[in-house]
Amino acid sequence: MDYLRLNPARLVWLALAACAFAAHGQNTPSAPPKPLVNSIGMAMVRIPAGEFLMGSAEPIAHMEKDFPLMEKQRLEDLRDEAPVHRVRITRDFYLGQTEVTIGQFRKFLQGSKYVPESIVDGTGGYGFNARHLADGARGEQFEGRNIRYSWENPGFTQSDTHPVVNVTWNDAQAMAQWLSKTEGRNYRLPTEAEWEYAARAGSRTRYHNGDDPLTLPQVANTFDASARPFWPTLAAQALQGDDGFAFTSPVATYAPNAFGLYDMHGNAWEWTNDLYDEDYYAHSPVDDPQGPKEGNVYVRRGGSWHTWPLYVRSSYRNWNSPQTRYTLVGIRLLMEAPR
Repeated sequence: MDYLRLNPARLVWLALAACAFAAHGQNTPSAPPKPLVNSIGMAMVRIPAGEFLMGSAEPIAHMEKDFPLMEKQRLEDLRDEAPVHRVRITRDFYLGQTEVTIGQFRKFLQGSKYVPESIVDGTGGYGFNARHLADGARGEQFEGRNIRYSWENPGFTQSDTHPVVNVTWNDAQAMAQWLSKTEGRNYRLPTEAEWEYAARAGSRTRYHNGDDPLTLPQVANTFDASARPFWPTLAAQALQGDDGFAFTSPVATYAPNAFGLYDMHGNAWEWTNDLYDEDYYAHSPVDDPQGPKEGNVYVRRGGSWHTWPLYVRSSYRNWNSPQTRYTLVGIRLLMEAPR
């Protein structure tokens, strides 16, 4: 089941920016590079080429200590994060400083006349229905597919600065293709390797700010004290801490990582360009892995506002069919750097 704002947390970022890459021999700016802002207001951060260790082989005993409520079977299912392997990203690239927002997605739709898949196929998306909670219903407060739910209405209030959700992998591809044609640059979804490289920003810890789940409210919007009242049957899984939001938060609310990227953990799951294969890491190439050539589902990364701490780790892999639209799934786009 998928199941400080910038004040003191800024101090966390300053420390990361100063030392996160020192142990890995990678180059990092002393301050975040100034983003390039595109035609629809997306800030794109240049990510330098480099090497990193991808994946995780953390012993189950360690995981059981910090995630005591997780069933052992769930921890054993994380074997697709292994083996840890060296990856070399051979070219710089630009990555969205934030997840694609409602406002940016609206500009894309207005400029392209594209119609999101949930509307075209007539089945709608998923949404949060507070009535289930008010009626005393147990368990799931999400419902769908239903035509009443879409990128504009996930069942809770969002502004133009919140991440767009209820978007499919195909919607993300359409947005990338339109931007590429409009601007004469090559936009796409990041590969799984590019995503993890950017999320880690030189770290080898569970999260870019360390290993302790209790520090997540400094850098991420996840399932915690704010969300607990809306899912009383899942209360035990809620993180002990409060990020201030029960649902999505405006992008860039929390501290960024050492690359200057926001919300790489939490807020909205992010589609990648890669098909999923649980054994891919065993034979992945070192240079610029592109994912398996065959498969039926695509990888999504990073976790969401309704995700437990175990699943927002930098190494965690999840997947969905390209037609999936859900209240937790959004987009972050990559723009290739000129050769």
